[in-house]
Amino acid sequence: MPEIELEREVFIATELLTQIEEESQVIVHCHMDCTEFADAARIWPSTYIIDNATGIRYQLVHSEGITMAPNWTYIPEGSSLHFTLFFKGLPKSCKSFDLVEIISQPGGFECRNIPRNNNDVYHVIFG
Repeated sequence: MPEIELEREVFIATELLTQIEEESQVIVHCHMDCTEFADAARIWPSTYIIDNATGIRYQLVHSEGITMAPNWTYIPEGSSLHFTLFFKGLPKSCKSFDLVEIISQPGGFECRNIPRNNNDVYHVIFG
């Protein structure tokens, strides 16, 4: 009986670790300056972080401080837009990733080769 109990405990521990990995998230704080003219920005649901080693895409799950397409967030001349993007968690094996907004027009947000850190909170500046 002790052998069966040990197998059950190992199975439960593995299940818990899997759930913890699946429930992790990546947070990206974004900054965008508007210097010359008034501007506008929006984020598309087709925004992903992409593991550079595997090419696997991890979906945007929530955004704060920016509107979702097709709506626009107005940025007055001489000011900045600060917004935060929340993505599904990356696997522990991921060492770097790209943030890419995949849209059918030019001008999507893009930041390549972001090195992975221990807390999965990042800061990016878009021009």
